[in-house]
Amino acid sequence: MIQFTEVSLQRGTQFLLEEADLTIFEGQKVGLIGANGAGKSSLFAMIKGELHADTGEVVLPGQRRIAFMAQEVEETQRSALDYCLDGDDKLREIENNIAKAQASGDDHAHASWLGEYENAHGYTAQSRGETLLQGLGFKMSDMQRPVSDFSGGWRIRLNLAKALMCPSDVLLLDEPTNHLDLDAVMWLENWLRQYPGTLLLISHDRDFLDGICSHIVHLYQKQLVLYKGNYSDYERQRAEHLAQQQANYEKQQEKRAHLQQYVDRFRYKADKAKQAQSRLKMLEKMEIIGPAHIDSQFEFSIPVAEKTSQLLVNLSQADLGYTSESGEKTVQLGNTNFALRDGQRIGLLGPNGAGKSTLIKSIVGEIGILGGDRILGENLKIGYFSQHQLSALDLEASPLLHIQRLTPKVLESDIRRYLGGFGFIGDDALRAVKGFSGGEKARLALALISWTKPNLLVLDEPTNHLDIEMRQALTEALQEFPGSILLVSHDRHLLNSTVDEFYLVADHQIQAFDGDLPTYHAWLQARQANAAQLEKNEQTGDKIDKVDRKEERRKAAEMREKLRPLRKQIEKHEKAVQTAQEHLDRIAEAMTDSSLYEADQRDKLQSLLSDEAKWKKAQAESEEAWFEAQEELEEAEALLA
Repeated sequence: MIQFTEVSLQRGTQFLLEEADLTIFEGQKVGLIGANGAGKSSLFAMIKGELHADTGEVVLPGQRRIAFMAQEVEETQRSALDYCLDGDDKLREIENNIAKAQASGDDHAHASWLGEYENAHGYTAQSRGETLLQGLGFKMSDMQRPVSDFSGGWRIRLNLAKALMCPSDVLLLDEPTNHLDLDAVMWLENWLRQYPGTLLLISHDRDFLDGICSHIVHLYQKQLVLYKGNYSDYERQRAEHLAQQQANYEKQQEKRAHLQQYVDRFRYKADKAKQAQSRLKMLEKMEIIGPAHIDSQFEFSIPVAEKTSQLLVNLSQADLGYTSESGEKTVQLGNTNFALRDGQRIGLLGPNGAGKSTLIKSIVGEIGILGGDRILGENLKIGYFSQHQLSALDLEASPLLHIQRLTPKVLESDIRRYLGGFGFIGDDALRAVKGFSGGEKARLALALISWTKPNLLVLDEPTNHLDIEMRQALTEALQEFPGSILLVSHDRHLLNSTVDEFYLVADHQIQAFDGDLPTYHAWLQARQANAAQLEKNEQTGDKIDKVDRKEERRKAAEMREKLRPLRKQIEKHEKAVQTAQEHLDRIAEAMTDSSLYEADQRDKLQSLLSDEAKWKKAQAESEEAWFEAQEELEEAEALLA
């Protein structure tokens, strides 16, 4: 049991905790949430014994092993596998004692330590370490590479593997998913679900918290507030509490109305498309999310360009990859055909290193294509976010100055009001970027993209370093954005909430993925199991029946070609329904004008009523046509399966 009793913790003149109480029982999996700077990492430091409370008492269980993920990565020539195995310091101590006994010729001690080695599961340590590293995205060829060879993000993964390797009763993880891709996040979630000890987890990934946690602790107003259940349960309980406060009631209703509009946009898909079904289930949950975030400092929208093109980007028979300094070309995605049209909202899935970033960089022009054609729409205006964009910020300039450079004639008051929605309030808008955290830099980059009014948003892991409140605000802004979206993210909530379709990048090609994220997870697990079996067969010399991949690709392409006309019909009907809804919304807004019901406005009122009837009929017909086309598509898919 970990117990905080009337704990106060002060940093400078500010209290992070003030007479706070908390009890965590053995075996609980606890998510720790709160605003950046609220004191989450300080709470971890108190549990580790690195920091002491100013007043009160922190009681930790005796003889309990505490493992934690280091945030700094040491420079070392040790191999990745050895670095991971170093996490089990007891095992390393036993190995050292075995070597000493062997060197001194002490057979009795040697035999004794070999027994200890077996009790410490030493004979399976290497395979367990390899499993951890592979789950976090490392290849077998990476196992013997020195740590110094890896980039900063991959070294953080090594620190995570080292923490998981350590036998522990209490595990402390601070933002473990920040440098992981979607595949590694899913693997880690499964691993932590099976962890038998007490877990304390700081994370801003709501789906990750949902999949693991039995309790949530909210560090709020210098107190530690415990909620039973996962993150969604926390939101529901907090929303119910806030709903009882009259001062927050109106904001709550505005949030609900905003979310209901989004549900209405997709209601015609409710009983048919698998993707729509999963999103609408999520939206039902979102109705209670809004009130739990009414005190968020972030609220913004992303305006769209006034002009757009029907076809924004088209890659035709394009070879995508890189050219080395010596001029050697490496093709990751060959003969690629991929188009982005106005209004499309696509999420990219695929194993690490399959080429998702290569595709994105080729689309935005950050790297050139190696062959084929890249055709851009006449009115294309791209808003591109990647971690690379953060390093391109001027460290000496303020957020205000960054935007003034883009549009010098805009009033400073308008810019400051705009920046306030991204959390740059008051003097924060005037601070130099060099003093910003990773999250603040990410917020500024998103603010700059939004300011340019793009019609295509290309976002590569936009939620890295963002806290839950900012992620929620970004999710809502992307839901409202009327342009096109191409998104790569390990944040499943963001993917589920903002994209309409998925494309899979794997095996040097890109193709439409007919399924949702759970389907992708199942596909990924099957792929990994197959790869493991192939490796095992190769090691044992067994003969393997090789699949004719070329024939498989030919059949898949043939199926896509047969289904293409039906998919186009469905897309056409979807747009017709959306167009009708937009007209009905404008008519409804016009009819709120009280002067419309005066005698001299009768003709205008009759015209509006006539238009309303016309668009309602058009919407109903388009919805019916959509249902019929969807049924026809499902029947065709069943026949071709």
